[in-house]
Amino acid sequence: MTQTSTDTTTEGIARLPRIALVGVHGFGERHLANLGRLSANGALELVAVADPQPPSDGTLGPKVSVFASLDELLAAGTAPDVVIISTPIQTHAPLAIAALNAGANVYLEKPPVASMAQFEEVMAAAASAGRLVQVGFQSLGSEALPAIEALVASGGIGEVRGISATGLWLRSKAYFKRSRWAGKRSLNGTDVVDGVATNALAHAVATGLRLAGARTVADVESVETDLYRANDTESDDTSVVRVRITEGTGFGGSTGFGGSTGFGGSTVLTCALTLCAPVQSAPSVTIYGTLGQLTLFYTEDRLEITSPQGTRTETFGRIDLLENLLAACTEEDLLSPLSGSGAYVSVLEAIRTADSPRQIHPEFISWEGEGDNAHPVVNGVESLVRRAALGQATFAELGAPWTASAGTSLSVNGIPVATLQDGTHIRPSSSPRPYLHPVRTLSGTVVTDHVPEDHVWHLGAGVALQDVDGINFWGGRTYTRDAGAYIWREDHSSIVTESVDHSDGLRREQLSWLGPDRTPILREQREWRWAAVGNSTWKLTLDFQLESATGQPVLLGSPGSNGRPQGGYGGFFWRLPKVGDATIWTPDARGEDAVHGTAAPWLAWSGTFDAGTASAAQLTGDPGLGHPATLVFLASPQAPDPWFVRHSGYPGVGLSLAWDTPVTTEPGRPVHRTVTVLITDGFLATQDIEQLITTLGEPA
Repeated sequence: MTQTSTDTTTEGIARLPRIALVGVHGFGERHLANLGRLSANGALELVAVADPQPPSDGTLGPKVSVFASLDELLAAGTAPDVVIISTPIQTHAPLAIAALNAGANVYLEKPPVASMAQFEEVMAAAASAGRLVQVGFQSLGSEALPAIEALVASGGIGEVRGISATGLWLRSKAYFKRSRWAGKRSLNGTDVVDGVATNALAHAVATGLRLAGARTVADVESVETDLYRANDTESDDTSVVRVRITEGTGFGGSTGFGGSTGFGGSTVLTCALTLCAPVQSAPSVTIYGTLGQLTLFYTEDRLEITSPQGTRTETFGRIDLLENLLAACTEEDLLSPLSGSGAYVSVLEAIRTADSPRQIHPEFISWEGEGDNAHPVVNGVESLVRRAALGQATFAELGAPWTASAGTSLSVNGIPVATLQDGTHIRPSSSPRPYLHPVRTLSGTVVTDHVPEDHVWHLGAGVALQDVDGINFWGGRTYTRDAGAYIWREDHSSIVTESVDHSDGLRREQLSWLGPDRTPILREQREWRWAAVGNSTWKLTLDFQLESATGQPVLLGSPGSNGRPQGGYGGFFWRLPKVGDATIWTPDARGEDAVHGTAAPWLAWSGTFDAGTASAAQLTGDPGLGHPATLVFLASPQAPDPWFVRHSGYPGVGLSLAWDTPVTTEPGRPVHRTVTVLITDGFLATQDIEQLITTLGEPA
């Protein structure tokens, strides 16, 4: 392949590279400005442009020829060395092939093609012509990228746990009226594949893939899509794309991040993107490590580095991709070669072949602005994007109200009150397990949370332990006595459902607690029971038995049993959403500090649920909405386990199975606990609670 910047005339005089631009409007105007800069610096000569709508008078120099099409431009004998293609998406492939066949190198705007078939055709044309194709992912010219590679390779953030790309942008009605193809998945039977991940925030996806080390089609193991739209378009504008990178692939070489395949196996890139944010912010790509994280705000070339030494920010320069193309001798010299966009095209192809984006119901959308300047805001989308990125979850898995519901519904007198999730979608480092979420009062107030921003491994209501013979069935970091701190370890496991017997008001499950190598560690018999208690209250009972599956005694521990003061959580745990004006009390004490670590027959939590939170009020578009509710947790009759209570840091209640000392389960001698929760609309006083308990026949 020939370098374009060193050609000479027959007289031996160096000739400037001859450039042609196809598409002078829209993003083509930026190319014109850049060409003007480089031409003034003596780096190139703009010889021709092609566009069915000629540029306005005075835009071009007198020596620049103007044509209506690329075919006319090439037929006129202009013989450009480089053709820049900045035209509608569906025209990229045929125009690129025409330019390559004419002997020109090509600068092809993103997205480079509209299908995998087109990608293969352009690749073949470039190989046949012996020409270069640079793709206009400008962020790949950032000098931050090699700096990030060096930081990860040096172990500055430990082992890589995952990568996310997030984008919170807003686009008005005018954006989708700017051209015939805008907002289209196809036009007159021709693929367009416009969308938030394939066009507007395509750089987020491309930069995330590059930092994950995924360049070629073979570097992508799988792509999952979760596509939605708030606008009246065909294309998606609010989506999650989850990409699993082929194991053994990673930036810094074929052996992965710094020489490994990623924390817990192959690397996962989660792209959470929207064009329906209330305020536009700088999109970013974050690499999560066991010791820190790196966040690149790629539109600003600004890198935020968080490590054990603290947080610092560095800003980097950027290499112009056209200049890079002009200086390149071979494809290896290109910063954004077409071959290196194979992984990105794999994502585009998954979106192209996916079901049409699901329409977000207007109930969950607010419109701001007037006329063509109006833009939709998906209620609560900022929190959902952050949670998706942190939890490697789709919007559907987070249970966004405008997604299709999943899980097994539990009902009381025909009213849905809880949904049982099997947990199989949970990321590995959150210790996947079954749990209940959402749990609701009889009037519909949600009283659980899952995958919250502060602890994405907190999952509704269920059973979890951080130390089972040294194995983490809780998720997140593990507290160890040796470290005297929480540390990331590859010790996460899972709880899977083996069998179910489900009827009205009763569900029996056989569960297996599997170690990291899928070896059974515990067998669990779990039973859920639910029933109404009057007009405004229902009760939920969880009964579980944990028995060794190893043939040997198994120790059940907690951070508390490993030396963390007041950290004895594990066993039954209920993660609450944010609660306004919360009151927490037992028969003998009141307040978080007073009840935490104490044994009492019951513990109550009342307050205004949903007020100003993303769990319900934001998502439904009424940030002032709040509903009073009370939860009453009844202690297990099998043992005087202390209550574990958090409110100031995050809202959660548990009964500690191993407060400061491990509990042992053996074959034939299971650890058995029963917990009952009363879920009530409205505020209850102590007298109300004791009357309810008496009605149930439970000891107060």
